[in-house]
Amino acid sequence: MADPAPAAPRAVPVRHYGRYVAATLVLAVVALFVVAASKAQISYGVIPDYLTSPIILDGLRMTVYISVAAQLVGIALGVLFAVMRLSKNPVVASVSWFYIWFFRGTPVLVQLVIWFNLSLVFQTFTIPGIYSMSMNSFMTPFVAALLGLGLNEGAYMAEIVRAGIISVDEGQTEAAQALGMTAGQLMRRVVLPQAMRVIVPPTGNEFINMLKTSSLASLVLLGELFRNAANIYTRSLQTIELLLVISAWYLVLTSVFSVGQYYVERRFARGAARALPDTPLQRLRRNLRRGRTGGRIR
Repeated sequence: MADPAPAAPRAVPVRHYGRYVAATLVLAVVALFVVAASKAQISYGVIPDYLTSPIILDGLRMTVYISVAAQLVGIALGVLFAVMRLSKNPVVASVSWFYIWFFRGTPVLVQLVIWFNLSLVFQTFTIPGIYSMSMNSFMTPFVAALLGLGLNEGAYMAEIVRAGIISVDEGQTEAAQALGMTAGQLMRRVVLPQAMRVIVPPTGNEFINMLKTSSLASLVLLGELFRNAANIYTRSLQTIELLLVISAWYLVLTSVFSVGQYYVERRFARGAARALPDTPLQRLRRNLRRGRTGGRIR
């Protein structure tokens, strides 16, 4: 008589008690935070009004404007000084090294204050034979913020661009030189297009950081988001309410530009990967189809 077939093994899921404990602790902390926020002496009703206040919206526009302008200055300087840093000319390379060393090694807040107070040591701004005006008139809050933020960003962008350039295989440059390309053509047509895959992600992060760093420009009296909010709460004494308002707007700005950064990175990833990652909308549609078909994608 044949032996009976053995019973199929039954899989018993392992209980992860640590997960339950961690989830309970997290929910307890969130509940405490919600209770504390509900008991805080905050006038939540005025927050929607301040969100669309003309003064706040003016500050929002200035924040975007100064951030974009300073980032463009930083990118332009970053490309220039990265190429100079890689130059075989010792004088050019040394100047680039000193620029990066100085502006990365000193706080951006100090740099902003120095630019804003430059009239203490220079009475006039002069381009010999072309232009001249008093330094007080030239060094407006916007110019001081643009120089302080842009020059500081340029030092960081120089290192990012340099890392992207040296990531390109040397065989690419040797092949381009064998075809008779000049140094400028080599950089524009071969090196930078390939280096962009390395340059774009940290550049996007730098711009997100620039949106928040622009709040330091309030110290040089630039009417950006934080400065305008401070002007309101010094009169109304609704400090926390205004800080929550500008925090909400900073979150909106960083979220919007983070989405843009994702699509820019995805575009430059073409050719480096066989299949591009799904966009958020594509992932959403796939999940919806999976839900309708019971977990099976048809």
